[in-house]
Amino acid sequence: MASISVGLCHGRFCCLWWLSFYGDLFSYARVWIPDPEEVWKSAELLKDYKPGDKVLQLRLEEGKDLEYSLDPKTKELPPLRNPDILVGENDLTALSYLHEPAVLHNLKVRFIDSKLIYTYCGIVLVAINPYEQLPIYGEDIINAYSGQNMGDMDPHIFAVAEEAYKQMARDERNQSIIVSGESGAGKTVSAKYAMRYFATVSGSASEANVEEKVLASNPIMESIGNAKTTRNDNSSRFGKYIEIGFDKRYRIIGANMRTYLLEKSRVVFQAEEERNYHIFYQLCASAALPEFKTLRLGNANYFHYTKQGGSPVIDGVDDAKEMVNTRQACTLLGISDSYQMGIFRILAGILHLGNVEFASRDSDSCTVPPKHEPLTIFCDLMGVEYEEMAHWLCHRKLATATETYIKPISKLHAINARDALAKHIYANLFNWIVDHVNKALHAAVKQHSFIGVLDIYGFETFEINSFEQFCINYANEKLQQQFNMHVFKLEQEEYMKEQIPWTLIDFYDNQPCINLIEAKMGVLDLLDEECKMPKGSDDSWAQKLYNTHLNKCALFEKPRMSNKAFIIKHFADKVEYQCEGFLEKNKDTVYEEQIRVLKSSKFKLLPELFQDEEKVLSPTSAAPSGRVPLTRMPVKPAKARPGQASKEHKKTVGHQFRNSLHLLMETLNATTPHYVRCIKPNDFKFPFTFDEKRAVQQLRACGVLETIRISAAGFPSRWTYQEFFSRYRVLMKQRDVLGDRKQTCKNVLEKLIQDKDKYQFGKTKIFFRAGQVAYLEKIRADKLRAACIRIQKTIRGWLMRKKYMRMRKAAITIQRHVRGYQARCYAKFLRRTRAAITIQKFQRMYVVRKRYRCMRDATIALQALLRGYMVRNKYQMMLREHKSVVIQKHVRGWLARRRYGRTLRAIVYLQCCYRRMMAKRELKKLKIEARSVERYKKLHIGLENKIMQLQRKIDEQNKEYKSLLEKMTALEVTYTTETEKLRGDVERLRLSEEEARSATSRVLSLQEEIAKLRTELHHTQAEKKSIEERADKYKHETEQLVSELKEQNSLLKTEKEELNRRIHDQAKEITGWKLVEETKQLELDLNDERLRYQNLLNEFSRLEERYDDLKDEMNLMPGHKRTDSTHSSNESEYTFSSEITEAEDLPLRMEEPSEKKAALDMSLFLKLQKRVSELEQEKQSLQDELDRKEEQALRAKAKVGYIANALGLDTLADCSVNSPDLRQELESENKKLKNELNELQKALTETRAPEVTAPGAPAYRVLLDQLTSVSEELEVRKEEVLILRSQLVSQKEAIQPKVNHTRQVGELHCVINLQSPQDYHMLNEDGELWLAYEGLKQANRLLESQLQSQRKSHENELESLRGEIQSLKEENNRQQQLLAQNLQLPPEARIEASLQHEITRLTNENLDLMEQLEKQDKTVRKLKKQLKVFAKKIGELEVGQMENISPGQIIDEPIRPVNIPRKEKDFQGMLEYKKEDEQKLVKNLILELKPRGVAVNLIPGLPAYILFMCVRHADYLNDDQKVRSLLTSTINGIKKVLKKRGDDFETVSFWLSNTCRFLHCLKQYSGEEVSSALILVSLALKMARTFGMMVTASVERMLEHETIQGVSGVKPTGLRKRTSSIADEGTYTLDSIIRQLNSFHSVMCQHGMDPELIKQVVKQMFYIIGAVTLNNLLLRKDMCSWSKGMQIRYNVSQLEEWLRDKNLMNSGAKETLEPLIQAAQLLQVKKKTDEDAEAICSMCNALTTAQIVKVLNLYTPVNEFEERVLVSFIRTIQVRLRDRKDSPQLLMDAKHIFPVTFPFNPSSLALETIQIPASLGLGFISRV
Repeated sequence: MASISVGLCHGRFCCLWWLSFYGDLFSYARVWIPDPEEVWKSAELLKDYKPGDKVLQLRLEEGKDLEYSLDPKTKELPPLRNPDILVGENDLTALSYLHEPAVLHNLKVRFIDSKLIYTYCGIVLVAINPYEQLPIYGEDIINAYSGQNMGDMDPHIFAVAEEAYKQMARDERNQSIIVSGESGAGKTVSAKYAMRYFATVSGSASEANVEEKVLASNPIMESIGNAKTTRNDNSSRFGKYIEIGFDKRYRIIGANMRTYLLEKSRVVFQAEEERNYHIFYQLCASAALPEFKTLRLGNANYFHYTKQGGSPVIDGVDDAKEMVNTRQACTLLGISDSYQMGIFRILAGILHLGNVEFASRDSDSCTVPPKHEPLTIFCDLMGVEYEEMAHWLCHRKLATATETYIKPISKLHAINARDALAKHIYANLFNWIVDHVNKALHAAVKQHSFIGVLDIYGFETFEINSFEQFCINYANEKLQQQFNMHVFKLEQEEYMKEQIPWTLIDFYDNQPCINLIEAKMGVLDLLDEECKMPKGSDDSWAQKLYNTHLNKCALFEKPRMSNKAFIIKHFADKVEYQCEGFLEKNKDTVYEEQIRVLKSSKFKLLPELFQDEEKVLSPTSAAPSGRVPLTRMPVKPAKARPGQASKEHKKTVGHQFRNSLHLLMETLNATTPHYVRCIKPNDFKFPFTFDEKRAVQQLRACGVLETIRISAAGFPSRWTYQEFFSRYRVLMKQRDVLGDRKQTCKNVLEKLIQDKDKYQFGKTKIFFRAGQVAYLEKIRADKLRAACIRIQKTIRGWLMRKKYMRMRKAAITIQRHVRGYQARCYAKFLRRTRAAITIQKFQRMYVVRKRYRCMRDATIALQALLRGYMVRNKYQMMLREHKSVVIQKHVRGWLARRRYGRTLRAIVYLQCCYRRMMAKRELKKLKIEARSVERYKKLHIGLENKIMQLQRKIDEQNKEYKSLLEKMTALEVTYTTETEKLRGDVERLRLSEEEARSATSRVLSLQEEIAKLRTELHHTQAEKKSIEERADKYKHETEQLVSELKEQNSLLKTEKEELNRRIHDQAKEITGWKLVEETKQLELDLNDERLRYQNLLNEFSRLEERYDDLKDEMNLMPGHKRTDSTHSSNESEYTFSSEITEAEDLPLRMEEPSEKKAALDMSLFLKLQKRVSELEQEKQSLQDELDRKEEQALRAKAKVGYIANALGLDTLADCSVNSPDLRQELESENKKLKNELNELQKALTETRAPEVTAPGAPAYRVLLDQLTSVSEELEVRKEEVLILRSQLVSQKEAIQPKVNHTRQVGELHCVINLQSPQDYHMLNEDGELWLAYEGLKQANRLLESQLQSQRKSHENELESLRGEIQSLKEENNRQQQLLAQNLQLPPEARIEASLQHEITRLTNENLDLMEQLEKQDKTVRKLKKQLKVFAKKIGELEVGQMENISPGQIIDEPIRPVNIPRKEKDFQGMLEYKKEDEQKLVKNLILELKPRGVAVNLIPGLPAYILFMCVRHADYLNDDQKVRSLLTSTINGIKKVLKKRGDDFETVSFWLSNTCRFLHCLKQYSGEEVSSALILVSLALKMARTFGMMVTASVERMLEHETIQGVSGVKPTGLRKRTSSIADEGTYTLDSIIRQLNSFHSVMCQHGMDPELIKQVVKQMFYIIGAVTLNNLLLRKDMCSWSKGMQIRYNVSQLEEWLRDKNLMNSGAKETLEPLIQAAQLLQVKKKTDEDAEAICSMCNALTTAQIVKVLNLYTPVNEFEERVLVSFIRTIQVRLRDRKDSPQLLMDAKHIFPVTFPFNPSSLALETIQIPASLGLGFISRV
């Protein structure tokens, strides 16, 4: 097949699209044109294109017009741009126009605007490095992608990993994930995340935590194989293929790693701004650790091998912490601490080896300095001899045919040999570590399948390309060939599967390039041949290449300006390789003598690195980490060299790499590949910055555009028939819709697209040519646009007609009023004008006269002031002149005197100097004469006489000299004193001069500053003046604007009031008063029914509780004191205690000590007992009060009597007479009732016949009559007490004024003098004062309670009024906001907007009223239904009791109202079983019990009751071991059932209900905590928490199902087809979810689960529904649209309706859906202005900031009428939410479990009445 370059993908086939579509798409079509800066630019066609045109008239997006010239040769047209609705698609193959600019633009929009780094391109996942940490790799994201189809979620590396894992399990075929890309594109991170996904999803098959070991291999390999480059801070400098092994259950059991082409040269050399491998810097950063002291490390800048790049630190990376992680990973992989220290020792030795220096002896030899410290440290660490290593570093051994000799080497060769040794040691250490990692990851069991992750370098081209780039590009050529074949194969399989015609297309085949490299006489072959030559060189190899391939192979070229380089045309680009260094790197030479020295090391680990060197290389060493080409040989002739080992050992690096690459390709071809192409968006590591040029280069190089080209050559767009029908239903007429969807689609397509070659019909899909989907979208948009225009036209016409009629009517009315008003105003104006003229005449006269007087007075005052000012100035001037003359006179005299003194001193000083000078001259002359005499004396010794004479003369002269000397000394002293004085004067003058100078400079600076300040002042004044002018102008304009706005506001208010009045009238007409009256009547009826029903329920509950208490009292037997199981705790916690005293109750217990007590009729005895108890309580309280107050009342009696006698009061005496009688009467009545109660109890104990207690019996009627009479008597007594209290209150009020009067006249002193207790007893002898006091207190309490109730009612009314005021304020604010918004609208739209608002408000009010009415109807129906059921049960109970009574018994039985027999009990509510039957009991009651049958046929909780009665009997027997054994067996049995059938909802519900009932029984009948109860609680919690997870499977389709059909259509999809959103058979819909919820609820109710527990289960289910749905929404871009938001809100409303129907609204389930509701609202609200942003921030309080931004980024229009969210709007949202403190987590925790509580719910079922059905097979247990 012919090859076509990928780079032309935007050329030839794009032209075909243009030729087929420019006939339909005329002007305003958008195209892509080439651009040197942005690669492609978007433009719009201004003029229709006609065949033959040479120029296209275009307009760029920035508004610039352009003439685009077509190529006259090819006449290719620029490619078309996709519709905006298709931009940002998840799959590039979903684009209608498939070409390079469309792919580039789609990737840019997703990356920059939506912050999405992953995109599908057919089978390829394109991953763009964001250079920023994103929260999309957490465990919650992994769980969200687990189990999903690849197209169902947004593109992600986890989706690719899940697809590989699923295909491995489904197809039973090994998988491979191939991750490739440039350095810095994110290959290593992608591979790491893929491995993390497998480790998290699959788990391990053993307890060895294999998945943790697999992940732990990453930090180790990164530390020894990754380094910082100029393009990437963590660049992998080797390729690796990791096979993750799985067992038959697809759990991780092990892994294996192969490495390729380690970059050894980085160990000894790093370019600028690059680093060596991370492990070296980690060691240097940890040098201070105690265990590393022996390594003698230091700063990284100290070592030659780590300081060459000049960048030893990576921003944001702590090498010391990374060292800790590396060591932890080594420990986890089984590398012991001793081996770790050995590794670090070798690495430290490499660093010290790099610091070894050499000194030159001559040009051909060198030496190591003696006792060289770096070499000493290296030898100590390596355990080798210093002298031997120093010798072989500077010498080498040469072997000839006859002898072997040692030759010194030059300094340059020695440095190269040192570096080669370091590289060799590091490569062997790298291979050793890889081998040990593989051993640690080796599977202990047999591997069933594996998934391989290939992290390999992408295509590379630099300014200087060497051997490493050649091998990398060779590997990429092989991988590209495999990729092309796989893509081509999948494309063909798809067409053949759908049975459509398939024409074989050409695709780029790079086999010629591969042949050029690896074939015979290829580049590698010639390189290996040159390496075998004795004097082979890079130059001779280059010449061989030129001679062999130049002008013979089209893919091989020679550079024009170089003879040491060659060019190969790769699939991605041309690459020029420099031949220098190819031979050396291919040989990978290292001196054998140095290796031999290392092998003889005492350090055990070091020889291990070299022990396998003579064997065949393993795959892990298939890299430039090759082996030593020289063999070990003695210092003898070389004939003892082993031949085979030498041949294997001398394999070149290129040969090894080619072999390992072939093995890799065989592995990949045997697996199903999955491709991840990593793209580097820019070279500067800027986050979310997209460089189009760099991206296009990588897209062309990685094969993405080749995939696009292959897809575009066929039918790239594919739709299922159902999806096509759903999307383009609007283009069909009703008659075109048939029952067969396939035939319907065929008929429609034949009408829409005339050319049948543009589409093909497959078995399940429709295939379209490129561009056809865009054409269909255009037709659909035109159809929808026409429909919208028609709707708008009709509505606008109706609105305008209505508006015109309203305006015409208003105009006529306004005209009438305005004309009358104008006439009145004109008459008023004439009157005012005449009056104004008269007023003006007098006013003007007054003003002119006043102005004249004012000016005259002001002039006189100014003249006086001015003349005085001038005279004062003249006087001041004369005064200053006089003072100046005086000052000048004194200053000039002082200056003259100073000048004279200075001159005099100078003259004296000059005289002194002159006289001293003359004296010195005289002295000099005398000295000269003296010297001459001495000389003369020496010469003329004989002349003594003359000498004597001369001596005398000398003596005389000496005398004269001394006198002169004394004079001179005196002169010098005077001169010195004068000099010192002059110097002091000079110094003072100098200081004063300096002070004057400094003062002068300061004055000058101050003057300059004053000048500056003056200029600034003038400038400021000018600015102030201009600002004031502008402020005045602005104020004037503002006042005008405010006045205009006020006028408009008044007009609008009148219009608003008129509209509100009309709308109010319409609302009255719409709603009607009849509906309000009916609603009120229904509410009253409902309240009455509800009140009656609540009273019945309260009465029934009280009767039940009292019946239980009486039953327990009758069950008590003397002598039995155990209360663990035979005494109910309800007596103290849930019921009223009996008022029978112990003395009265004792005879009842003694009468029947051994008989079994029978249950009494509940409806008879409890009513009597209740009434008697109330009377007893009242009597007892009165008796206690009387006993407590009697003494105080007696003391106060005398005092009150004295006051009464003094005041003449008779009423109190009357009261004192009546009160003892009343008390005696009450006591006698109480005694009477008490006697009747005792007689009734005796009758009940003596009589045993149950017939008389039945309803309707004579005895029953007599007892009821007695009860009625007693109740009436009680009511009468209560009324009498109330009357008495009211009389006491009135008497107290009458007494109070008289007492006050006596105090005023001073007659109260006698009362004060009554201090003895006898006086008080006299006043209160009969207790009248106490009764009066109690009555007064009761009256006060009554009044206080009434006042409090009135106050509460007043506060409630006030609160309601405040609420109404607040609501009115809010309504007013809302109206004002609406008015402000309307003011911004044009006049035509204001009325329309206000009408729409009022209609919306009235509609909402109507809907609220209707909803309330529906709720009330439902409640009424429900209450009526419950009343019917209750009445039916009561009727059945009465009928059943009547049937037990025969007519003869009713007639013959005498009526004895107090003799009611009790029914004797059959057993005590316990079950007995044998110890050996325990397992049988558990088996029949737990293990083999079917919940469905039990729930339908038996009472709820029957197994729990049976088990509890068995436990109760064992506890009754004090057999603790039996109790413990049964509880343990029960718990284990429930666990077995849940383990076996834990996914069955009925089973879990059944045993949760029974476990809770068992717990409640334990608490109810023991009242204490049982040790096993805690285990039962934990078991119940576990079951309760499994409920919520059972609904997850059906939730994930809740997003896709369109409950409201036709709201949205399916967008075009690509090769990665998502699951159809159309409800097919088997698809979960909302109805299926509700059916499932109904099923769950009915099952729980049937099993008798507590209502509170049901609420908790429902809350957990709804939380999971909301969390899973929201998580899917956040991970699916195709779900974030306006129509999908409407679907979600409707679905949520259905769930809320279900909660209302089940009376579960107070369970908290609705609140758990709040995040989902807010996300749906966020999809529907406006997203443009700042007001919208503020509304979103206030609305979405249940969503985190990350979730809000994610939804906005994912928002995707489904139709062209929708608009995308602007990036600026998203930035505004982020700024507004930056202060919100919420979780940065993106997804909700779908595994979150709410705390489960088990509220105590005692059973109302008597254990004695439980019947055990025979179907349970429990015949071996018996009742007790």
